[in-house]
Amino acid sequence: MSQGLASLLRRTQLIAGGLAMAFTLAACAGTPRGVLLPVAAGTPGTTQVDMLVATTRDRATDPGEMYTGERGTPQATFANITVSIPPQQVRQVGEVQWPRSVPGNPATDFVALRADSLTQPQALKWFNRKLAQTPQRRVLVFIHGFNNRFEDAVFRFAQIVHDSDAPVVPVLFTWPSRGSLFAYGYDRESSNFSRDSLENLLTHLAQDPSVGEISILAHSMGNWVAIEALRQMAIRNKRIAPKIRNVMLAAPDVDVDVFRSQFTQFGPNRPNFTLFVSQDDRALAVSRRVWGSTSRLGAIDPEAEPYRTELAQEKITVIDLTSLRTGDSLNHAKFAQSPQVVQMIGQRLASQDTITDSRVGLGERIVQVTTGAAATVGSAAGVIISAPVAVIDPRTRENFGGQVKELGATIGDAATSTGDLIVEGPNAVVRRRP
Repeated sequence: MSQGLASLLRRTQLIAGGLAMAFTLAACAGTPRGVLLPVAAGTPGTTQVDMLVATTRDRATDPGEMYTGERGTPQATFANITVSIPPQQVRQVGEVQWPRSVPGNPATDFVALRADSLTQPQALKWFNRKLAQTPQRRVLVFIHGFNNRFEDAVFRFAQIVHDSDAPVVPVLFTWPSRGSLFAYGYDRESSNFSRDSLENLLTHLAQDPSVGEISILAHSMGNWVAIEALRQMAIRNKRIAPKIRNVMLAAPDVDVDVFRSQFTQFGPNRPNFTLFVSQDDRALAVSRRVWGSTSRLGAIDPEAEPYRTELAQEKITVIDLTSLRTGDSLNHAKFAQSPQVVQMIGQRLASQDTITDSRVGLGERIVQVTTGAAATVGSAAGVIISAPVAVIDPRTRENFGGQVKELGATIGDAATSTGDLIVEGPNAVVRRRP
């Protein structure tokens, strides 16, 4: 067998193992469509998150979905969605309680109280009213990752804002994602399709004289959209807008060499960058192996060279979560599995402290996080993957399940051997730490 064929076979085995694992988990999931159809009223003890949505997705015919995973126009359209979150005693921090049927029950489920499409003038009016009610007039822009339906992004961002207790105006930028494990290429191109629109949104926010400061939070493939938008802004205007103070990159599925090139375009007067990494992130490990690229930015060892020197020179703050142990077998959703981290970082957002140590660890020192990083905790909440061979958010697994069934029993037969290869084998992508 030639070396090239052997390499292709190994990659195929990795994909098969990842698909089998995801299919197994898919059998446990199932959420109804149309969950954004507003319920008549809330319930005592619930809380509400009122957000502005900007999207390049195409409109859906079902009002309970609002937007599809297909591409709309390059110019963003807008919506205002108010999400009701169940009382504290029936949920855990970091979780999204999805309705089992439509309409959902506000006493136990995340539900929409309002889901209205807006014109641009209407969106501006909502934004200015919300901004006037927000301390320090701060804005948080969240960009989701690969394999997210519209409702996935909405409910997850609502959870982020609520659980972090972030004093911000929440703005969700959602780009066209088909919510399918097999649509990695389509999603990747959709992220490129959307970067101009995100740049325009950030530019308009930064030019608004009422805005105090802007924080950007991106996760997984959403980091590509965010970094590209900022790179274009810096090239066009010779700098990133000064009101963009914090940029948080959570588990970025971005090639390290490409990021180096992009970062050089930002110029010397750039925002504070915070990078959240985990060397045992198995989703990023498989992404690197399958796509044959260099290290993924979200999985580097910040203490190893040349990263240690480069990060220090560029003054990029690193939050290393490698030692954090959670129930996530892929180690790609550690924020979601640690309610204590959510709450600690949220406290720092309220106090307006900034990071001054470029080697921030866990425990007590993690509370040194920047003002914008409060919401970062929720960015990885749920298992939102960054490669087409990992497991997705529990609410999107049912899409995957039907597709994988067509592959037949060969996937299941390969699961055990391939799983061992990924975790423990002689050429393992990831080996268990002692």
